[in-house]
Amino acid sequence: MNHAESSAVKNLLRSRQWQEASSADSADLVIINTCSVRITAETRVVGRIAHFTACKRERDLTILVMGCMAERLHEEFKTRFPAVDYVVGMFERSRFEAIFSAIESRYSKGDPLDYIPSPDAAGGYRFFSNSLEEGAFQAYIPIMNGCNNFCSYCIVPYVRGREVSRDITSILSDLDNLAARGVREVTLLGQNVNSYRWQDSLTGAMIDFPALLERIARHLDNTSGIKWVRFMSSHPKDLSDDVIAVIARERVFCRYIHLPVQSGSNRILGEMNRRYTREHYLSLVDRIRTAIPEVTISTDILVGFPGETEEDQQQTLNLVETVGYDAAFMYHYNPREGTKAFDMPNWISEPVKKARLDQVIRLQHSLAAQRMRSRVGSEPIALIESTSRNNPDELFGHTEFGDMVVFASPADHALIGRFVRVQLTLLRGRTFRAKIVEIEPEVAERR
Repeated sequence: MNHAESSAVKNLLRSRQWQEASSADSADLVIINTCSVRITAETRVVGRIAHFTACKRERDLTILVMGCMAERLHEEFKTRFPAVDYVVGMFERSRFEAIFSAIESRYSKGDPLDYIPSPDAAGGYRFFSNSLEEGAFQAYIPIMNGCNNFCSYCIVPYVRGREVSRDITSILSDLDNLAARGVREVTLLGQNVNSYRWQDSLTGAMIDFPALLERIARHLDNTSGIKWVRFMSSHPKDLSDDVIAVIARERVFCRYIHLPVQSGSNRILGEMNRRYTREHYLSLVDRIRTAIPEVTISTDILVGFPGETEEDQQQTLNLVETVGYDAAFMYHYNPREGTKAFDMPNWISEPVKKARLDQVIRLQHSLAAQRMRSRVGSEPIALIESTSRNNPDELFGHTEFGDMVVFASPADHALIGRFVRVQLTLLRGRTFRAKIVEIEPEVAERR
């Protein structure tokens, strides 16, 4: 979500004739897009601000902080980090136009700037954002913002607010714009995409997430370029059989589902306010794999939640083994002030949390490696993204299942951005070696 929002701000700056700087050392404006999900992310932000504050002592520089941390600590930022010129919270994004105008006109409402940003040779100004940008052939489309679930460990509902879904017309327009820019793969984003609800003002019809997926599939029948659509994240309590049926029926949707479980213990799931049970989750996985046999499933796992016992840990390990995930984001509990879990008793010590996390990581990596080895010899479709980082004579890409693939030299650079059928020949670490079997017919026609 932060990547998508960073890209939106970058596009706004570019539309105003700003140029992206190669580094902060040559920028007039530094933008730090923040995250509050874990304390480690906020700690890194503080370090970045300290660095840019030092830079500001040496030269003219505007510092803007945006995102969830800016929302959570808005007033504190103004007193704690006086070198920061602008703090833009999650619900103040309409201010960007005025802020950029103020910088461009050397005037900030009520606070005159003590320096003048310098235009570059092209007549614009230079900005630097420390966030990553999506690849040339992949992009994100937010379909909703906010969350109504209030999991007891999560800060998101407090910094992003309640769920608000986007107009379906604007989502389809985004698809068209991205296709025109050469994008081949999009990911629909939301804190819980399954909660998408939008009411058509003309017909009064309520469009839910499966209906949105149907509309997207029909829309992409008439566009060229975008072949794959993914989405994240899915809350297990809300992923319906209708969604599963649409994915199984419409080939544009990747056979890859991210399904965060967090814990294998019903007691801990209850304390987390996840509102599903271990049994419900396992039944959901079974229904997904019955309807979409070739699907890959990834998850999130949180260990060391307050009050977690060794028995709870064993139940999580057992669930990981039972499901057989292809990938997992694994982390230990990170206290977030303002959440319900922050005030819970029986916090787990750091050494115990790290030991339990290590157990989960070792098990998951072992199981994932087995599943990946079983795919050697298969012939999936892959999107070729670029040349290999380690060898410019080789091509790099990924399959719809999320597997990284390297193609043997000599590299045909004309294939970058194309879909090809490949044969997976060898697994090294978590990357497959592969050979191209055929160029997809529709791609060959575009060539």
